[in-house]
Amino acid sequence: MIEEFGWSAELQAAFAPFSAQGYLPARVTAHHRALWRLITDDGEVAGRLSGRFAMDAKPGDHPAVGDWLAIAREGATDAVIHGLMPRKSTFTRRAAGDVGVQVVAANVDVAFLVAALNGDLNVRRIERYLVATRDSGAMPVIVLTKADLSDAPGAAAAEVVAVAGDAPVVTLSARTGDGLEKLSPWLLKGTTVALLGSSGAGKSTLLNALAGNELMDTGAIRESDDRGRHTTTHRELFKLPSGALLVDTPGMRELGLLAVEDALDASFEDVIALFGHCKFGNCKHVSEPGCAVLAALKSGALPDERWQAYLKLQRELEFAATREDPAAAFAKRQKWKQVHKDQRAKYKHRSQNEDG
Repeated sequence: MIEEFGWSAELQAAFAPFSAQGYLPARVTAHHRALWRLITDDGEVAGRLSGRFAMDAKPGDHPAVGDWLAIAREGATDAVIHGLMPRKSTFTRRAAGDVGVQVVAANVDVAFLVAALNGDLNVRRIERYLVATRDSGAMPVIVLTKADLSDAPGAAAAEVVAVAGDAPVVTLSARTGDGLEKLSPWLLKGTTVALLGSSGAGKSTLLNALAGNELMDTGAIRESDDRGRHTTTHRELFKLPSGALLVDTPGMRELGLLAVEDALDASFEDVIALFGHCKFGNCKHVSEPGCAVLAALKSGALPDERWQAYLKLQRELEFAATREDPAAAFAKRQKWKQVHKDQRAKYKHRSQNEDG
């Protein structure tokens, strides 16, 4: 049975140290408070952390949906979790209150970034999801749902394509079924796909359509703001008729990023490409002569909204890094102290010249 949930010869080889200790493999299919629903070779069991695991686990190391674990069975329906196998991909965000790390899903091959083609379509939010997905190690696919509710789905999709980079963009209607077949290339047997997006994007409706069954309750759209009701309350992994494994997640309107700069660069390749054409290698893209960014902004080749989104995400990633690294935080403070000192000296010199 466990092979139907992605278990492979490669995972079996990596599990050897746990096998030597008498543990069995299991995959997390759902998480509810202090209990995890696990799939094993003998069926489904409820798992809880061993005392040592709970004590030794670092932030972000608690089991998440999609994780592979080492367990010991306790009776027919219970198990104790003793180990966590290395993750090949990890979708993370800042935990509530900006404290610690929350793992949204693990061992995801493909992330369907779901957005609705109605009044709540937000290109800036899609950019954020692209950065987080590329950082996770999963492949992003942008899925634009509710095409039947849009007067101009093609025009809206074109806005998304403009920021998608190499990520495929698929337009469909889960309610009518139109366009669902476009997702088939990624819904292969053994492939783990995560549905990610804000509340009301249509993730649960899409899951039900792909499963051919009412697995999740769905909510109607509020006419006042085109937003759907929050229907998914926890993360859960489902097996589709195709053999693909689909992780549904609660809506996340705000996604606090925890990513590396390479993921940001990959999501803004059009912006990064301009940097190499600036006259000066240390160009700040503020007022320098020969700045390719400023020229692109002036001509309209680079939309100001796109540039501001890049700057915002860059600042957010830098802030997150300094919170995690005290040395980096100190270096950043010293850098800005020097910048402010130079600015004060500049304005003092300018004032003296004007008085003279």
